[in-house]
Formats: sequence, C-alpha cells, structure tokens
Amino acid sequence: MKATARETFRVPSGPVDLSAIDTAGRPIGPKDKTDAARAMGELDARLDARQEALYAEGTAGGTRAVLLVLQGMDTSGKGGVISHVVGMVNPQGLHIASFKRPTPEELSHDFLWRIRKQVPTPGRIGVFDRSHYEDVLVARVDSLVEESVWQARYGQITAFEKELSEQGVTVLKCMLHISPQEQAERLGARLDDPQKRWKYNPGDIDSREKWPAYQEAYAAALERCDSDVAPWFVIPSDRKWYRNWAIAALLAETLDDLAPVFPAPDYDVEEERARLKASVV
Repeated sequence: MKATARETFRVPSGPVDLSAIDTAGRPIGPKDKTDAARAMGELDARLDARQEALYAEGTAGGTRAVLLVLQGMDTSGKGGVISHVVGMVNPQGLHIASFKRPTPEELSHDFLWRIRKQVPTPGRIGVFDRSHYEDVLVARVDSLVEESVWQARYGQITAFEKELSEQGVTVLKCMLHISPQEQAERLGARLDDPQKRWKYNPGDIDSREKWPAYQEAYAAALERCDSDVAPWFVIPSDRKWYRNWAIAALLAETLDDLAPVFPAPDYDVEEERARLKASVV
C-alpha cells in the first residue's frame, strides 16, 4: 500500500534524533519541481473543495475546525507555507495567527492565555505561525523562566491540545526541518537582496549560534508532546517546493479524513425554484 504523508512524516516514537532525519529528504511524493507543481495543482482542487465544505458545515452549527501549527528555525519557511499552501484555499475560511515576543499584558497571564484567544472557530482552518511551543523552545534555550516552569509546560501543552480535540479541533503540528547550511544561504540571500532585507533580523544570528541547544529543545518537544490527537510531523524543508507539497498533502489527507459535508438546505428546493421562476424583476 502506498505510504501516506501522515505516516511518512509523523515523528518517530521514542527518543527523537533530528540529525537522523534528512533535511533535504524526499521519501515520498514528487522528486523535482516539475512534478511538485503538477502535484500541487491536484492538491489545490482537493483542499479548496474540502475547505469550502468545512466552512459550510460550520455555518450550519458544525463544531469541527482544523489547526495547523508551524514551528521551525528562522528561515525554515513558515511564511512560505502560509503563502503557497494555505493560500490555496478561500481566505474567508482561514484564521492566521502569528506569535511574536509576548507583550507585557500577555506576560501577566498564563502562557496559554494568548494562544486560546486565537484557536480557530468551527468551520475554519487555523494556522499558527509559531505557537505555544515557543514557551518550551525559546524559554528553555534562553533561560527565560526557571527549569521547573518550562518542564511543567509539556504536560500543560498536552492537556491543552487534548482539550482542543475534545472541542472538535483537529490539530496537526509541523516542524520545518532545515540544515544550518541551508539557513546560512537563506540569511545571506536576505542580506544580498534589498527587497528582502526587511526580513533579516540580526537576532537570527544570535539564535543560530545556539543551534545545538535548539535542536535539543525541539527534540524534547516532539518527543514529549506528540500524541494521536495532536501529532507532530517533521517536514524536510531544505527544498522549499518539497516542503510546500508535504504540508499540502498532510492538510489534504487530514481534511479527507474529516470528510466535511455540505449541510442540507432548510428550505424546499423545488418550491424555491418555482418562486424564482415566478419572480418578477
């Protein structure tokens, strides 16, 4: 049987060794840009149809939604995924949230406070550009809180995601896995192109110098917060076109499994057709 994207990219059970996962790998699917472009065209139609049905279902009282969590080192392509993958569906059915450095107000609350406010409502696909995982990644690497605090957050995150599942939110979490060599090329490209310099942040170099610590933190988050109701997927992201295809395939498979249906009309179709025919303009 042909392997699915959900099976292929699901984080391995047990201890996670990110160095064993090829950042430029292409384990399934297209092998070059041409094949990827063709495959994305097919996924576009699937995603659009499923998302419209999910949105319609939500307007009729349905409770289901989808949450796509995007995490990765700087330049891994979170914005690219939003543009090239999520951008394939009707924006009316989307809710996109980007989590930056917490504001003083946000810091005065529990770390999940600002996250809960951005959970997608029924019928929508929500996308988190960074997420609650920043609080066990950056907080851990930069020692922003005591170890006992960030250690406790793994359990709090797992409980939160279970709560989302019980509310009807299907959660899929993608780590965009790139190599330090690829990151260096992308940062250099931003510096070389005047139209991309606005994306460059000198702080990215500071984070880059902590690469091993971040890889360790990511491995811990993947291992401790992977579950069947909120699975983690590791996406090879050195090739942008493959990264985009992989996440589009994951999203399409997820929506296929949900199989949303258009609600039945609450009116008599034939009666309305007759009224339309008899109407005078």
